[in-house]
Amino acid sequence: MTVAMKMLCVLLCAVFASAEVMPMTDFDLEKMGGKWYLIGFATNAKWFVSHRANMKMGTAVLVPTEEGDLDLTYANLQSDGSCWRMSHLAKKTETPGRFVFHSQRWANDNDMRVVDAKFDDYAIVHTIKTKGDVSEVLNKLYSRTAEITDDLKEKFRQFSLDTGILEEHIAILPANGECSAA
Repeated sequence: MTVAMKMLCVLLCAVFASAEVMPMTDFDLEKMGGKWYLIGFATNAKWFVSHRANMKMGTAVLVPTEEGDLDLTYANLQSDGSCWRMSHLAKKTETPGRFVFHSQRWANDNDMRVVDAKFDDYAIVHTIKTKGDVSEVLNKLYSRTAEITDDLKEKFRQFSLDTGILEEHIAILPANGECSAA
């Protein structure tokens, strides 16, 4: 089997496995709200290989709306002191803990599922990103604090492996300063 065929198999296996990943059964929208640190990042997306070394921990503020949607705002302090920001309105679906949104910035459709959470501690979010006929998996580990336990790192690592992410594409992001309020 050629390297290209192996990569195609890994990507297809990851996408098919992801289609079966369900949100947690006791999802609570209100408890998901608030400030989170984006600590873990795992994806087989090609761009990740060249950007991984420069990635650092960022923050996310999640705000539940009256309609049951989730307003997502990300911020990441860059090495030059500037702040990279991105926002999305994730629309609820019929399945609690599952949201969909279109990213204008990346021109892709996102199917996001909160698969595991202890809302005062951590959340693991699994997203299938689709652009044209290409789908990629992105797993994120959020924490209420900037430090996490080894057990939580391992839980995220194992979940990412189980969803088809290669070991070398799983990152626990290094600490970083925070952006000032916008």
